[in-house]
Amino acid sequence: MLLIAIVGVMWVVEIINSLDSNQLNSDGLYARNISHLWGIITAPFLHASFQHLIDNTIPLVFMGLIIALRGAVRLALVTAIVIVLGGIGTWLIAPAGTITVGASGLVFGYASYLLTRGVFDRSWLELGVGILVGVVWGSALLTSLVPHYGVSWQAHLCGAIAGVVAAWVLRDKRAPQPATPSGGGYPAVGSGSSLEL
Repeated sequence: MLLIAIVGVMWVVEIINSLDSNQLNSDGLYARNISHLWGIITAPFLHASFQHLIDNTIPLVFMGLIIALRGAVRLALVTAIVIVLGGIGTWLIAPAGTITVGASGLVFGYASYLLTRGVFDRSWLELGVGILVGVVWGSALLTSLVPHYGVSWQAHLCGAIAGVVAAWVLRDKRAPQPATPSGGGYPAVGSGSSLEL
């Protein structure tokens, strides 16, 4: 449901935006402009055209569904981390005087999250999923990091970095327990037993 809501909001916003001659895009991300900080949050929901939105919707749904298999809370956390950290990074390094819009930073964040979570979780299954994502979307993602006119490689790069951060922050923190020696383990210091060095 959360993924449907995220994508649904993007589509409703684009319908309104297209009826208003894309005036909503003025609420995108303005690099290093403190008076438009909200653009960090709004930019992923704004698109330059329906084609731009379609290009982002397909991989967003594909990868979002995989993330959502771990639950809506996981999807919400990954989405929030990528939007905020990726947006801050883009705000810091995008060229001055540009407006950044689009969910491609979020797409890159989802992709790098899926590519790296298996490493942080030490899970063969998740590594396999990451490889699948890399095979399906890898070349398209890599070519989108190459600077070319009208495409924010900064948003792509910062979204990808944020996805790795999300994978690390949300990693499975259950570390394997060390084996204790037979006899119940070591005596506790200060419990009346002596400890010799």
